[in-house]
Amino acid sequence: MATGFGIVGCGMIAHFHARAIADVRGAKLVAGFDTVPAAADRLAEATGCKPYYDLKKMLADPDVDVVTIGTPSGAHLEPAVAAARAGKHVIVEKPLEITLRRCDRIIRECEKAGVVLSSIFPSRFHAPSLEIKRAIDAGRFGRLTVGDAIVKWYRTQEYYDSGAWRGTWELDGGGALMNQAIHTVDLLTWLMGPVVEIRAQTALLAHKRIAVEDVAMATVRFANGAMGIIEASTAVYPGYLKRIEIHGTEGSAIMEEEDIVKWDFARKNRRDAAIHEAMAQQQSGGGGAADPSAIGHHGHTRQFQDVLKAIKKGTSASVDGTEGRRSVEIILALYKAAETGRAVALPLKSDPVLKARKTGVGG
Repeated sequence: MATGFGIVGCGMIAHFHARAIADVRGAKLVAGFDTVPAAADRLAEATGCKPYYDLKKMLADPDVDVVTIGTPSGAHLEPAVAAARAGKHVIVEKPLEITLRRCDRIIRECEKAGVVLSSIFPSRFHAPSLEIKRAIDAGRFGRLTVGDAIVKWYRTQEYYDSGAWRGTWELDGGGALMNQAIHTVDLLTWLMGPVVEIRAQTALLAHKRIAVEDVAMATVRFANGAMGIIEASTAVYPGYLKRIEIHGTEGSAIMEEEDIVKWDFARKNRRDAAIHEAMAQQQSGGGGAADPSAIGHHGHTRQFQDVLKAIKKGTSASVDGTEGRRSVEIILALYKAAETGRAVALPLKSDPVLKARKTGVGG
């Protein structure tokens, strides 16, 4: 019998989730909920799932085993907690939430209910990301020295105007960092290890009627002693592929979107020839550099497969709540560093108080 999925929040990302679920063997989309009935109806018409306009009723549906959360970022907590208490496994789109307190509550509720929790970071499941991770774990880079995350994207003013929640601290949780670059920040810390110190600057340079940054620059220091940069923007026309650079004393690798574009090591091995051959046949398009609807759903598919494997084996998902929380903590520390003009040490003891966030969502 197929594992039944229900989607909470039937906007653009819900259709990515639906396509990913359709590609997972043993999974079926059975329900979709939205507070806007027309949105739930559109998803139902496109996929054949049952539309719900009352979350409690969807969570009472015995055919729903797993719930994916695709509401605005600052509204992930409430449906995630409700799903966990209903005994449903929970998958939450990035970011897990927009404050550490809210992230921690989701994690606690899922642990208490004994359900699997996963935070969506599909880039971890792409073959090039895994290739670099294996090389790091095998010690091929020698001592890691530099790790950079670069996201120079473009979003029109119409993009921000398309939803009242976009570009707000209350529901978006931040700008180019929390909404767009968080995927690359997650990859950076997954590959390089924990960040222990951040210095940063942010600015709003190109967009109107938003409260958050569209440009951010930071220098970071990792626990292993390596250093790096985080660079993010939605104000770089026409938008370029996101980029990860990993460097060490014995090797370097650079990835753009889903392609490895540099792979240089002092000591060669049998995998290198295949990787260099793949480099000559790069396939990545523009990704989400200029169009948020242009991303692929295959990373989501692999992550959903990972969640089903965890459910079957009774283990944690590869990207569990703690993993999802890490990038949120880094970004909040970066915002605090930019606001104060001083270095911020990690881990954070609590949520930083940001003056820009005029209304709190810490409950």
